[in-house]
Amino acid sequence: MHILDEIVEKRKEDIKKYGYTFGVAVPEKRLRGITPFLLKKGAVLEVKRASPSKGDIAPGLDAAKTAETYAEAGAAAISVLTEKRYFKGDLNDLMAVCRSVDSYAVRTGKIAPCVLRKDFILCPEEIDVAYRCGADVVLLIARILDDDMLLEMVKKCRTLGISALLELRLDDDLRKLALIAEKAGTDNLVCGVNSRDLSTFAIDLLTPAGILDEIRHIAGKDVRVIFESGIRTPKAAAFAGSMGFSGMLLGEAAARNPGEAAALTAAFVNAATSQNAQRWLSFAKAVRAKKHLSGGEKKPFVKICGLTSASDALNAAECGADFLGFIFCAKSPRNVSAETVRDIKKALLERAEQSGGKDVHPLPVLVAVITECNSAEGRAAISLAKEGTVDIIQLHGKSASDEFFAEEALSSLPHYAAVNVSTEDDLDKIDELRKIGEPRILVDAQSAGKIGGTGMQVQGSLCTAVSKKIKLWLAGGISSENVRQIVQDYEPELIDVNSGIESAPGKKDVQKMKALFGQLQ
Repeated sequence: MHILDEIVEKRKEDIKKYGYTFGVAVPEKRLRGITPFLLKKGAVLEVKRASPSKGDIAPGLDAAKTAETYAEAGAAAISVLTEKRYFKGDLNDLMAVCRSVDSYAVRTGKIAPCVLRKDFILCPEEIDVAYRCGADVVLLIARILDDDMLLEMVKKCRTLGISALLELRLDDDLRKLALIAEKAGTDNLVCGVNSRDLSTFAIDLLTPAGILDEIRHIAGKDVRVIFESGIRTPKAAAFAGSMGFSGMLLGEAAARNPGEAAALTAAFVNAATSQNAQRWLSFAKAVRAKKHLSGGEKKPFVKICGLTSASDALNAAECGADFLGFIFCAKSPRNVSAETVRDIKKALLERAEQSGGKDVHPLPVLVAVITECNSAEGRAAISLAKEGTVDIIQLHGKSASDEFFAEEALSSLPHYAAVNVSTEDDLDKIDELRKIGEPRILVDAQSAGKIGGTGMQVQGSLCTAVSKKIKLWLAGGISSENVRQIVQDYEPELIDVNSGIESAPGKKDVQKMKALFGQLQ
């Protein structure tokens, strides 16, 4: 049984035993007005004591005092976890927060933050309880509610004059959204996408991005969509804000450090769209498209790296490469010039034009691999990214403290980091990059004095450890001889192939390339 199923089953037991108020005394009628939910871009900060995945987060939390801190930090809304068994909250917290924000409004003359009841709500009676306690909006998790119940609960919210935050993640959740749009309308609906899978508690920052456009297509382009969970730093909050979400829900990050709430909120609200955000939105949609086209079969994206000629790039694209990589490093035998990459891009575009738009292989994503931003080669690669010749920069061997991430003009360019790993200690580099909101990180084998193309493989145990943290992007020693086993064992989202398909450094062997792709059919 997944943890989500367990929570739902225990909740049913508790409702049967204690009733819809779970033993808490609540008012017979609502005692406060209703504040509209998220009319403009803003942060939803959470009153949260614990979780099944993290254990105790803020066990001594004072709900009313925390709510006041959040209001002063500029929260658009305050989410209150009222689930007792696994999150250690209850309806007393909800009522305390409502009183606190009302007092804040009276004292400051400002509009009180909206109050959200966040729980695993299963029936309309619980919505009525939330309303009487003062909630302005309730969370409805689509995946735990059947069609009829979900429709009834959305309508119940409308009757009471409060909003429903509909949490979506699965394809079937989107079907339910379409049903609601058709039969109930979406005027009181705000959508949320949880980056955390509630059945496993694994986090993927690109899950919300992957279905953002689909939600807007179903519910209308003006529908408000919230990015939920997984944000821990202002940099990560800015990444979420740059992708076009209306709101961001912060749980652990805010609860552990209420004093950081203002910085997290400001980073999200003030974030403008960027080339980096647009690139990752595009990739997130490509992940969903690939899943649907393959019928759910886990076929990886393929990056062919270390290309030095147009003929090899064209052959790689013809074989079906999704990404083509070009190394900008004077020490590498595969070092290329900016002019060579421009010529290769031109050749790829000409091939696409000659096909009359009927080419079965779309133009691959072009990747500039750099090791030093301030080297002549690094500057040339960055210029190619700025002009749009290459689509994304691979920062090889860079940590979260690198100057690239500190300089907004650079970090707004499409990019991802590549980390060399040989021991478990190296995984800390991945954690630090994830913390600042990097959605994907390539892992490569560690080799003294070399950045890649060594033919060395990452240890299997490290591959497994990485895949538990983030979707696995894997480089190092991959060839037609081992690629099928690698995909079977570790289910990488992307594989990066270099020396395993070469006749000499920088010279790709078309037969080896065909053999590699043949193993992926």
